[in-house]
Amino acid sequence: MADHNEASAYPHPEDFEVMRPEYTEQDDGYFRALINVSPFKVVGRSLTKPGARRAALYEAEKTYGNYHPSYTVRSPYPEKFIDQEGMSWRRVPAHQREQLGDYVFKGEDDMEDFADIEQMLMWDVRPVEVKETSATM
Repeated sequence: MADHNEASAYPHPEDFEVMRPEYTEQDDGYFRALINVSPFKVVGRSLTKPGARRAALYEAEKTYGNYHPSYTVRSPYPEKFIDQEGMSWRRVPAHQREQLGDYVFKGEDDMEDFADIEQMLMWDVRPVEVKETSATM
């Protein structure tokens, strides 16, 4: 659980999780989710409504981190996972993230590519629910 001892007018990210988003379908086919914890708002965009909600919640994490530098922004993704399209993803080491992105994935051509968390949320990348396995990437 996060440390709520630091005083701030900005709500904790968990406060946004309990609110129902306002969804808008945009002309480009993406969905926009707006979550309001008055007077603060966070917005996320994604290919799906659930993805837009996840993107908005991640924005709440980042904004809270701006108000509280000691707060560790939680990644919405595990360190390693397989997505619903069967692609393997793994977290880039912290010292390389600014240069490469947050995650590396293998595309259909088996070549590695990189994406940051915001891109992944826009694409609605979601891990497959995996039971205990010894699979490696």
